[in-house]
Amino acid sequence: MAAKRDFRRFTRGLRFRLTASYALIFALLLIGVAALVRERLAASLDNQVHEVLNQEWAAMKGYLRIERNRRTGKVEPYWYYDREDPDESLIVRRIQRVYLATDADGNVLESSTAYQDIGVDPPSVVQERVREATPKKGSTAMASAAPETGGKVFWTEKRDPQGAPYLIRSSIVWDEGHHAPYYVAIGMALSDNRGILRDFTAPLYEMVIPAALILGSLLGWFMAGRALAPVLGVARTAQRISGSNLSLRIPTRQAGDELDYLILTFNRMIERLEASFQQMKQFSADVSHELRTPITGIRGQLEVALFTAKSTEQYREAMFNALQDIDRLSQIVRALLLLSQAESGQLVLQKSHVDLSQLVQELVEQFQIPAEAAAVQLTADLPPSCSAYVDRVQIERMLTNLLSNGIKFTPEGGSVRISLQSFPERIEMVVEDTGCGIPTEHLPHIFDRFYRVPGTGTAPSPEQGLGLGLSFVDWIVRAHRGKIHVDSTPGAGTRFTIKLPPGSASLDTVELSGQSAAL
Repeated sequence: MAAKRDFRRFTRGLRFRLTASYALIFALLLIGVAALVRERLAASLDNQVHEVLNQEWAAMKGYLRIERNRRTGKVEPYWYYDREDPDESLIVRRIQRVYLATDADGNVLESSTAYQDIGVDPPSVVQERVREATPKKGSTAMASAAPETGGKVFWTEKRDPQGAPYLIRSSIVWDEGHHAPYYVAIGMALSDNRGILRDFTAPLYEMVIPAALILGSLLGWFMAGRALAPVLGVARTAQRISGSNLSLRIPTRQAGDELDYLILTFNRMIERLEASFQQMKQFSADVSHELRTPITGIRGQLEVALFTAKSTEQYREAMFNALQDIDRLSQIVRALLLLSQAESGQLVLQKSHVDLSQLVQELVEQFQIPAEAAAVQLTADLPPSCSAYVDRVQIERMLTNLLSNGIKFTPEGGSVRISLQSFPERIEMVVEDTGCGIPTEHLPHIFDRFYRVPGTGTAPSPEQGLGLGLSFVDWIVRAHRGKIHVDSTPGAGTRFTIKLPPGSASLDTVELSGQSAAL
C-alpha cells in the first residue's frame, strides 16, 4: 500500500508530468516525421515505377507489331528485335514478363504467365477502356493519329494468388494499317518497393524512434529537474517561514522571468502577512491594556469598599466609581465589536439619498453646547443643499468623532470650523481646528486602533477617549469609497479633508471584508 501511494505521488509530481508531456510531444513529433519521410519515400518509389513502365511502354511500341497472318488470316502480335543482341533480348523479355494483348472485344491475343496469375482483364473492362482511349471519328486526334500513337493511359494495381502486388499500365495500340485499336497491358512487380519501405520503416519504428524517445525522456527529466530546482528552493525557503520569522524573504534570481515574478509576489504576500500578524499582536496587546485598566479599577474599588468602608455613603461611593469603570469597559467592548464587524464585512452600509448640508447643520447645533462650555467657537460653511448617496448613521458617527476631537483638543478661545463643498465628481468636507496640532511623526498612526499621541496621556479617561474614534472615521470613509487626508501643525491646529464620491443607487452596499481599519 505504501509503495502504491509513493508511486501515485511520484506520477502526480510536476517533474514527472513535465517529462511525460515532453516525451509524448517528442514521440508524436518523431512518428509524424517518420510517417512523412515514409510517404515521401513511397511516393518517390511509385514515381520511379511509373517512369520505368512509361519507358518500357515506349520500348514496347518500338518492338511490337500487330499484323494479320497471311497464312491463317488472323491478326497476331509480332516482336521485331535482334535476337542476337543481348540488350534488346533483355528488354523484350522484361516487357513480356507481365504482358497482355487483346483485341478491342477483349479476346486474348497473347499473355504472359505472370499476367495470367494476376488475372486477365475481363472483356467488359477491355471494351470500356478501348472506347475511352480511342479518339472519336472526325476529331483532330483521329486525323493525326499514327500507328504507334496510343490513347488514354490506365493505371491499376493487382495482386497474384500469393498477395504480391503489381502495377499495370494499359492503353491501346494500333495495327500496322491503323485500322483497329488493340488493348495492351504491361506491368511490374511492386514487391521490391514494398520491401524497401519495410526495410526502412522496421528499424525506424522498432529501434530509432524508441531509442530517441528514451534518450529524449532522460534529457527531459534532467531539464525538468533543472527548471524546477529554483521552485524547490522557493518551497524550502517557504517552509522555514513561520509566525516567528516572517521577516525572512526569498532572494530573486535577477533573471526577470516568471519565477522571479513568483518570488516577488510571494515576498509581497509575506509582507502583508507580517503586517497582519504585527497588527494582530498589537491589537491583542492594546485590547489587553485597555481592558485591564478598568478591570483593575473595578477590583480596586470593590476591595477598598470590602475592607475599609464603614458607612453606607462609602459603599455608595465605591459602587459609583465601579459603575463608571464598568461603563468604560462596556464602551470599549461595544466599540471593539462594532469595529470588528466593520472590518469583517458584517457591518453593511445602508445607503440612501441624504442632504449633507442639513445633516451637518443639525450636528453643529448639537455640538454648540459642548463648544460653548469649552469656550470654543464652532462654525459651519455650508451650501444651501448637497445631496449624496451615503449611510446617514455612519456619516453622523464620522462627523461626531471629528467634531468632538476638534472641540476636545482646542484650547479656550480657539475655533472649530466645518465646511462642505459639492463638485461634479466628488463631495468635499473639511473639519479644521486651531488646537494643539499633531506632530508630523505621529500623523501616519493616528488612524491605528488605541493610538494616542504622546503627551495626551495613556489612561482611558472620558476626556481622552478610547483611541478608536479615528479608526471608525477611516473605515467609514473607505467604506464609502472615499479618501481622507490630514494636515496638522503643532500649536496651530489640524485639518481633516474628506473626499467622497456622489455615489449612486446601484452601489447600495459595500463590504470591506478582511481589510484593516488603519492604513
